[in-house]
Amino acid sequence: MLNIQLDEGDDYTVCRPVGELDAYTVGQFREALGELASTPKLLIDMSEVPFVDSAGLGALIGGIRRAREVGGDVAVCCNRPTLVRLLHTTGFDRIVTVTETVEQAARSLTEKADNTP
Repeated sequence: MLNIQLDEGDDYTVCRPVGELDAYTVGQFREALGELASTPKLLIDMSEVPFVDSAGLGALIGGIRRAREVGGDVAVCCNRPTLVRLLHTTGFDRIVTVTETVEQAARSLTEKADNTP
């Protein structure tokens, strides 16, 4: 089972999936990311996701792509070593900022916005 928590702040929205992100739960995650695609700054907190399969990774990449297509920016935070390793091994961390904490991810979104001409 997957639970998705949303926290809307002044500067960014946090999407926090809680539970395994796999073929059985990916539809719910994909739908949530689709609804958040127009969010200017989206922070996806993966710290409560113990497992991600290829379907989950695909949904994550698709959500990031949709957000960027409409001019949004995305950062991901994750403090689970196995998931961080997966994100690095697959090259995911080359397409989006991946940090260890929510604070670091939020800072990366703010710094990008400050450096935009």
